Formats: sequence, structure tokens, C-alpha cells
Amino acid sequence: MKVDGGLLVSSLADVPARARELEEAGYDGLLSVETSHDPFLPLAIAAGHTERIELGTSIAVAFARNPMTMAQVANDVQAASGGRLLLGLGSQVRAHVEKRFSMPWSHPAARMREFILAMRAVWAAWNDREKLDFRGEFYRHTLMTPFFDPGPNPHGPPKVLLAAVGERMTEVAGEVADGVILHGFTTERYVREVTLPALERGFAAGGRSRASFQITGPLFVVTGRTDEETENAARAVKQQIAFYGSTPAYRPVLELHGWGDLSAELNRLSKEGRWVEMGELIDEEMLATFAVSGSYEAIPGLLRRRYGDVVDRLAVYAPYEVDAPRWAAMLAGFHEES
Repeated sequence: MKVDGGLLVSSLADVPARARELEEAGYDGLLSVETSHDPFLPLAIAAGHTERIELGTSIAVAFARNPMTMAQVANDVQAASGGRLLLGLGSQVRAHVEKRFSMPWSHPAARMREFILAMRAVWAAWNDREKLDFRGEFYRHTLMTPFFDPGPNPHGPPKVLLAAVGERMTEVAGEVADGVILHGFTTERYVREVTLPALERGFAAGGRSRASFQITGPLFVVTGRTDEETENAARAVKQQIAFYGSTPAYRPVLELHGWGDLSAELNRLSKEGRWVEMGELIDEEMLATFAVSGSYEAIPGLLRRRYGDVVDRLAVYAPYEVDAPRWAAMLAGFHEES
């Protein structure tokens, strides 16, 4: 099981030191997120300051771009990193795509499937010298002149990982992507009863198999050196669970466990800005369902028992301050059990 760390920086000037820190700590990958910063610029910088660690977007918003622009920036980072890019894509939700990015939204799963296929067609034009002639319902790419053609990438195209929660998007991941990124807002039961069957349907549609596919995901943990630290960590994780639970698109996860009514209540409170109160609605049973809790030393074993036969790589999701030395020891624990 590979373990990834977050390339979380407030400034691009901090990227070199943070990237080297993650590599030296033994992480297998570093992840750049698209929140308040572009996800690709940090990876381009990190590529020049690291040697072995894989560089991932988790995630880049596909629908904020088009297949050509995504293909181009991913191709550049793939080349600059010596073939270490893991291109993690996600759809985001309708409000953000339309209101924040001012981009069209419709049929997200079908659009994402076509987005990835169109992007692969662009890469094939560059790497395999195929004529660019992609004509779909949402995207059309039929022009590629030598002036705009970067030529073959010596490392080939990057692997494409797709973030998915709903069954249809998960099927798309199995059909056309190289891997799926589980959402932090997931549970073992949801993964086994919903995600894995949906992936199998996708594999069947794409003529593919689990053997060539990667399952990765950020998974919640609650830990601390003292009871007080652990309680604070639990409170922070509950608030993060509540935040995700307020998103209507993620309601199926709650419904599977009989908590569907909570989704509407969390959504209502989120619109009123009552964030603390939202976290208070997440009880201990829900916390134990979404997260593993234990000492730093126990976390690797707890996560392996829950997801070891499913997940190929993970990012430990801790939305609170951690003890750096014990966190490093915990990371070593994952590698010792590999």
C-alpha cells in the first residue's frame, strides 16, 4: 500500500522545501489540490526539486477546463517530472462549475467519460502521430497543426485517476480511467457494496480488469498524543464529515447507512453558515463509520484491516494539527507492514 502526502503550501515559494520534505519522509506521492491555488504550478516546481516521488493532482477540476488545455498542461508536467505525474481529475459540483468557473454543466458522468477519451485522443495525436479527429457530444477536437504539436513525450501520457462517489461516475472510472480516487466522505461498507460493483461494471464495459487499475483515496483518521488532542481531532473530523455530508451529491453514502435525512439537515445548516452546529450532528457511530481512531502507532494496522484488500494507495486525512515526529513514525509503520 502506497502512502501519499499533501503538498499544502501558502505560497509557491514554499513548494521546493515542502516537496523535498515529503520525499525525504518516505512518502510515495505528493498531492496538489485545486482549492485556493492552481494544482499544476506546484507540481511543475516540485518536479525540479524531487527525484522519485510521484506527483499527483487530487484533484484538478476537469470541467473548469477543456480536454485540450488539460492534455497540454498534464503533458508538460509529465515531461518535466520524468513520467511521475498522476493526473487526478474530478467533476466538482454544479454550483462551482457554473458560478465559480463560468463553465457549462450537464450530464457529468457522460461528459467526464468523453472528456477523458478526448484527452487521450489528443495525446495519441502527439505520441502516436494519429490524426486528431475526435467528435463527441460535448467536445470536438479536429485540428492539430505542427506549430501546436509538442511531439511525443518520452515518458508517454500520464496515468489518469478519476474521483468518484456516485455509481455512474465510478463506472466511468472503471471504463476509461487508470484508477479511481475515493472521496474522503466514504465508508468501508459503501466502498464494498457500491464502489467495487460499479467499478466491475465499468471494467466490463471497457474490456479491462482490476489488475491494471489503481484504487486510491484520502481516509479519515482520529489520533493524538493525549485524550485532549484526540478529542480535538475527533471534533475536527466530525466537522469535515458534516461539511461533506451537506453536499446533495454525496447523500447516497448517508442513505446506505440509514442516515439520509441528515443530508437535508446538514445542507440547510450549511446555507445558514452554522458550521459548528453541523459537526455536532455527527455522533460517535457516524465518526467510527467514516474514520479510524487510535494512537499514531495503531493507525497503519487499523487502516489496513479496514481497507487493505481494497485500496492500493492512500492519503491519511487529518484536518487538524498533528505531532510531526509521531506522524513520521506512523508513515514508517505503513512501509514496515508492506
